[in-house]
Amino acid sequence: MHRTLKVFIISATIAVSAPALARADSYISPFTGANFGNSSGNGRASAGAAAGWMGAGIIGAEAEFGYAPNFFGSQGGLGSNSVTDLMANLIVGVPIGGTKGGGVRPFAAIGAGLLRSKFNDTASGGDLSNNEVGMSAGAGVMAYFSDHLGLRGDVRYFRNLTDASTANSANINFGSFHFWRASVGIVIRP
Repeated sequence: MHRTLKVFIISATIAVSAPALARADSYISPFTGANFGNSSGNGRASAGAAAGWMGAGIIGAEAEFGYAPNFFGSQGGLGSNSVTDLMANLIVGVPIGGTKGGGVRPFAAIGAGLLRSKFNDTASGGDLSNNEVGMSAGAGVMAYFSDHLGLRGDVRYFRNLTDASTANSANINFGSFHFWRASVGIVIRP
């Protein structure tokens, strides 16, 4: 398991396990999804987790980690490759049915963080990686069946915020890197 993933899981577990503030609604949500909207990553699978809290049930913060192995496929002589995102998001969602028991919460999220692209360039025989500041924005819904368990689905757009193109033999232009991700997962409230 990657060190970044371990740190995220430990941090998310601590944040969600901490005593909740009055009227705060915390959650953790592991997910799986598919990337689209980019000629390189269409249909590629991804997985990750989000952890957050909603202060007074409406506005909150969320940390989100996503990992897409083989994002670029095998185009242009690529070997193993991946895209990782680590985002801090502002999340706004109105609970329909309250913050306890069953209910639905449509939400919107916007944030910024790290977009890391990594691949083994078989033409040059080396590993190439690109770390950039990126942004994400999206919307979704959390549907709870009980006080502690539900389902979550969302669609998010990711884009780098820098315009520094990196030359490489695979002709991947990191300066305009972007993609969409549709995901679904469980959501757990402590």
